[in-house]
Amino acid sequence: MNTSQYDVVVVGGGPSGATAADDLARQGWSVLLIDRQGRTKPCGGAIPPRLIKDFEIPDHLLVAKVRCARMISPKNNQVDMHIEDGFVAMVNRDSFDEWLRERAHSHGATRLRAVCDKITRDPDGVSRVHFNSVQAQGVGEPDSVRTRMIVAADGARSEIARQHIEGSEKTKYVFAYHEIIRAPLQDPSYDPHRCDVYYQGIISPDFYGWVFPHGDTMSVGTGSADKGFSLRGSVGKLREIAGLNQVETLRREGAPIPLKPLPRWENGRDIVLTGDAAGVVAPASGEGIYYAMACGRMVAEAVQNALKTGDATCLKQARKQFLKEHGQVFWILGLLQYFWYQNDKRRERFVKVCEDPDVQRLTFESYMNKKLVRKKPMAHIRIFFKDLAHLLGFARV
Repeated sequence: MNTSQYDVVVVGGGPSGATAADDLARQGWSVLLIDRQGRTKPCGGAIPPRLIKDFEIPDHLLVAKVRCARMISPKNNQVDMHIEDGFVAMVNRDSFDEWLRERAHSHGATRLRAVCDKITRDPDGVSRVHFNSVQAQGVGEPDSVRTRMIVAADGARSEIARQHIEGSEKTKYVFAYHEIIRAPLQDPSYDPHRCDVYYQGIISPDFYGWVFPHGDTMSVGTGSADKGFSLRGSVGKLREIAGLNQVETLRREGAPIPLKPLPRWENGRDIVLTGDAAGVVAPASGEGIYYAMACGRMVAEAVQNALKTGDATCLKQARKQFLKEHGQVFWILGLLQYFWYQNDKRRERFVKVCEDPDVQRLTFESYMNKKLVRKKPMAHIRIFFKDLAHLLGFARV
């Protein structure tokens, strides 16, 4: 360790924690980034153009560029949603996350491979982060550092949030599971530029299944909040349906995913949550990488203001800013998931709605730019009445 005290300790080196550490280090603050490493979160790996631009992601990290999303209904009806004049990129989380951590290190953050144990306070009131280093032979000796601020990026069901943030238990989770498999590059039916999304109750009773290309590999997965639902069995069915059951499996991963932002992100003093720990995963789509990194940047700004002014209330700015920019999108996506994912009859109608050119155009414009498209009001009106007709069963499927 270079020092026993830091301005900021970031616990967790995923996209959100690494982004917060990088932004703070660039501003000249002393930053310690603690991450245990060695574990890859289950994730489809999709990132939109806005993320690539805002966070200066190099092209070599993009293992695939998707130009079409295929929506597949319970009755196997298929709707191809083509992306006009652009693409959605795919990244591998192991190399992507490591690149983000190393970028933070290159800008001055100190990296430490360790597991956070607990947070205490010294007699003068300054926080002390206790950890155990991770070494080749296992867990090393315990150690600790003092810090003025702590950014908790330790994932869903954050232990730091549980111990220090009021109301952290007031959220729900969906459990995600995926398998990384070898891509069938020699199969003439394989399209390396298309994502397949399965809206079928046998794949998930309340979410969806995915088959995403990743260059020479693929991510095949699903999620559900139903604790009695077998995700591993579901992915086996999905692979069979997609004709991928005989393809080599490289690894399997699972983890809880939060369903909505936590009601509070800070302790009123020196701890603030970010990323999955803060609950910033989009409903309906389950998209998390962009929102995690955007959250990390907002948290870094709030922490910097708190450090400059000595006013801990600045930490509240992060949640307020995030909900101002993305709260409406999260609310709309939550309604979409509630109405359309309830049963196969509604899922069938949902895929039918996706045939509409207005739906496709506005969906991708909003997704790519992370803003609700407010132009073309007549298109929104048409979509509203079409959605209503499908929900009420007036439209033909």
